[in-house]
Amino acid sequence: MQSLEFELISVYTMRIFSRITLMFSLFAVLVSGVSMPAVADDAAAAKNIRERLLAARPDIPILDIRPALLPGFYDVYLPAGQVLHFTADGKNFYTGDLYAVENQLVNLTEKGRSGERKEMIDEIDESQMVVFAPPKEKIKATVTVFTDIDCVFCRKLHNEVPELNRLGIAVRYLAYPRSGTGPDSASYMKLVSAWCADNPKIALTRAKAGESIPEMTCANPVASQYELGGRLGINSTPSLIYDDGTLARGYVPAAELAADLGIL
Repeated sequence: MQSLEFELISVYTMRIFSRITLMFSLFAVLVSGVSMPAVADDAAAAKNIRERLLAARPDIPILDIRPALLPGFYDVYLPAGQVLHFTADGKNFYTGDLYAVENQLVNLTEKGRSGERKEMIDEIDESQMVVFAPPKEKIKATVTVFTDIDCVFCRKLHNEVPELNRLGIAVRYLAYPRSGTGPDSASYMKLVSAWCADNPKIALTRAKAGESIPEMTCANPVASQYELGGRLGINSTPSLIYDDGTLARGYVPAAELAADLGIL
């Protein structure tokens, strides 16, 4: 598949100036009298958009199509967090984030991505994760973390898991080997060994402390979790996903994380 990065502007690298310019251009289209067909049936619009896009680019992996907050537009979700904003007739689209100007700038497109992330994370059975949690009745919030064994800041975050649990935050790990998957990836093999251990929590903790753990293999979700990370736009570790689907990249100290989650 030809790289979309060279044909579509990455939603994660759009500068504010580009976004504002885009919004003025869009406003000009809306007020210029250009006809924008109203489609009452969202399913029909989604079908139309899908057919036209795939006719032009059969290799584009469409994850979902939903009505956009901007009237007359539909959001097409692609892997890695990319979103295309289509007219209902499927003939035009733009890329970039849509902002609402309220008391502050609100990224409406990112809110949509958060909803998509939440749905995808909610589909994962918790038995496929390595979970560190306080007693169920004391859980106030949950963070799902894409992690690697050798990543320095993953280890730093793991050292704070006891404090996070004390604060009522459950930590659920998903595997994201930074060097990719397969037997030639040392980080992949370490994660597989941890997930396949008799006690994955102990094995993962020992591995993150720099200790050697027995090499093991079994039917495991490491490769599928790595692939999921790619679909969600994960490209670094640790990457934290909150209960509402919000994505936080990098290490976040326990107290700051608790504040972000509304616990402190």
